[in-house]
Amino acid sequence: MPVSMGRLIRGCGLALALSVTAPFAAEKVVHVAGVYFPPYVFKADEQLQKVGLLADLLDELNQQQAAFRFVMVPTSINRRFGDFRQGRIDLAIFENPDWGWQEIAHSAVDMGLEDSEVFVSRAEPGRDQHYFERLEGKRLALYHGYHYAFADFNAEPKYLIARFKATLTHSHDSNLLMVLRGRADIALVTRSYIGDFLERYREYAGQLLISERIDQHYRHHVLLRPGAPISAEQISEMLETLRRNGRLAEIFGRYQVRVVPAAADTSLSAGPGASGS
Repeated sequence: MPVSMGRLIRGCGLALALSVTAPFAAEKVVHVAGVYFPPYVFKADEQLQKVGLLADLLDELNQQQAAFRFVMVPTSINRRFGDFRQGRIDLAIFENPDWGWQEIAHSAVDMGLEDSEVFVSRAEPGRDQHYFERLEGKRLALYHGYHYAFADFNAEPKYLIARFKATLTHSHDSNLLMVLRGRADIALVTRSYIGDFLERYREYAGQLLISERIDQHYRHHVLLRPGAPISAEQISEMLETLRRNGRLAEIFGRYQVRVVPAAADTSLSAGPGASGS
């Protein structure tokens, strides 16, 4: 083969390769915090059967557009603050600005998604909604690191143990099973989680008493670090697209997470030096 022809073919091959890879090279990678918070995010060993609502949402965002690629980065409840400050994660999704973010620079976008945390006890003869009116003297099963409204959002373990006889674990399943087995009187979990739990443990149907009293409503937000590769306005527009085409309702409705209108002013700043990207 003549040298000139070989160079021509190689040149065409290179041009073709560049044309194929160019769109991907143009993508901006957005790192999203993956914090264990079922059914939003499950632990790695549980993801063989369940990938969680965060993964479903990121898939939709990635399919919707080609400018950004959203990638989940595993972190923990406590570590996420440092990861956010240091730029290891760009977005924290399904958050609330009151959950320890007050001194951390960020912008917030209202997702228009609502969940709620409720009290759960074992169903027993004669026990009704009055059981949840007073927590004093009852043994509570709580998730370590979570902020609860009844405790004035004080997540300090020593305070919760002393004030509420709390047992702190890293498993919502364990907390509900403690209640069912009489080792705790009340557990707190989200409505979305109860449905998932009873789907997996159908033998416990009818054995849980769920409170009408709500500890807190979760008005989910996306928190963006200053300098994130995506802006608050861009993520807000993407979520609005999913709201209009019904995909938000399809993803979250099966877990009783309400899709509601997002706040008109979706971009807020908080923390020292907060700003949008």
